[in-house]
Amino acid sequence: MALALLPAIGNFGGGLLAEYLRTTRRTLSLALHAAAGIVTAVVAIELMPEALGGAPPWAVVLAFLLGGAFSVVLERGVDALKDRLGGGETGTGAWMIYAAVSVDLFSDGLMIGVGSAVSFGLAVILAIGQVTADIPEGFATIANFKDKGVPRAKRILLSASFVVPALLGAALGYWLLRGAGEIWQLSALAFVAGLLLVAAIEDMITEAHEAAADSRWSAMSLVGGFALFTLIASYFEAG
Repeated sequence: MALALLPAIGNFGGGLLAEYLRTTRRTLSLALHAAAGIVTAVVAIELMPEALGGAPPWAVVLAFLLGGAFSVVLERGVDALKDRLGGGETGTGAWMIYAAVSVDLFSDGLMIGVGSAVSFGLAVILAIGQVTADIPEGFATIANFKDKGVPRAKRILLSASFVVPALLGAALGYWLLRGAGEIWQLSALAFVAGLLLVAAIEDMITEAHEAAADSRWSAMSLVGGFALFTLIASYFEAG
């Protein structure tokens, strides 16, 4: 559980940077592109290779599709909640990004929890590898709420609340999946991968485009985010 706090701390640190640094819509767009690159790398570098390495392909693909479908349902739920509350000061995109980052931290905790059931050393590598990668996500999320006019106290509370999905994921991964068969453990990772991929492409990138027009730096931020996570994951796995 202590290891699961590390990704949440990295995310909170990114949120604090957004609080005390001057943010513009261009900065927000670049941070969202970087965060989308990181989330995509989580799917491509960590979750799907791990799932395909031990589970039948049909089970992995089915879980992946179910995760993507659940992301669509989640977005519709956020839309319905917004309409029920009469819109509000924040757009659906901002809350979907909050949901996406929550799911990403949940997946971080899930990976750490499953890793702990296998090897404590593996869990340490996964936890440390996620810290730096979560900083841009925290920055983008809080900068987005800042851009929408959410009060600072509420923004800080939202940033701190990311500790909850990380701990829940770790608890689920360790206590519920520890005694389950490998197919269930790896299918859970594929489910999270499908959910994250849709959130990264359909929500983070869309919100980034709405924040500011694309530029060559937007593409480099996306690629840079992917490269950053790949470098971190590869370095700690090699260590």
